Amino acid sequence: MTEMLKGTLEGIVLALLALGPAYGYEITARLRDQGFADIAEGTVYALLVRIEQRGLVDVEKVPSEKGPPRKVFTLNAQGREALDEFWSSWGFLADRLAHLKEGPRS
Repeated sequence: MTEMLKGTLEGIVLALLALGPAYGYEITARLRDQGFADIAEGTVYALLVRIEQRGLVDVEKVPSEKGPPRKVFTLNAQGREALDEFWSSWGFLADRLAHLKEGPRS
């Protein structure tokens, strides 16, 4: 399951950011709320660095009551395009898997 998640985690995080801006810990908490309890925070933070470098999110540093400023991630237009592509690919894959599961039709 963990290996399958690695291939889809970026799309899942983009989908969460489509719901609204969030910082790293919030994203991890949202993932856990959605049932993705086994995803390590370090995995999420590494993914956030990658999607920031790819220009899929806008980042704003917001002061924190505890410690250094937080990086708040907001999905931008390029990120929305990547999310649309993810949903399209996921829809195709889900359809193919459903056909395989059904097996040959008599």
